[in-house]
Amino acid sequence: MSVFTPTPLPGPGAAMVPDQVAFDRTELSALLSLYGKMVAAGEWRDYAMSFLREVAVFCVFRRSAENPLYRIEKRPRLRGKQGLYAVIGMDGQVLRRGHDLPTVLRVLERKLIRPID
Repeated sequence: MSVFTPTPLPGPGAAMVPDQVAFDRTELSALLSLYGKMVAAGEWRDYAMSFLREVAVFCVFRRSAENPLYRIEKRPRLRGKQGLYAVIGMDGQVLRRGHDLPTVLRVLERKLIRPID
């Protein structure tokens, strides 16, 4: 027979630490809208999401067997510093960081517009 010991609830002044970071509905809407445009343009073909303790990650792929082309990260700890959101390229370079997701995603929308030769 196992004994269940409940974990104590935090007091009134304790900070709540979430078990994992996730994208909310409006963030997912912005991410999937951009993903749909890029799929229609033939640039992207697959995506993956990871929800970890300190970061939520949305990865996009050209093919599902490759490394991700871009990672869009949400890091709540950086909310007051560099910005909650970041777009990171395949080589690990931070392409844009900021506090507003649609503004940060514009760096990827610019890659959609190409000059006609």
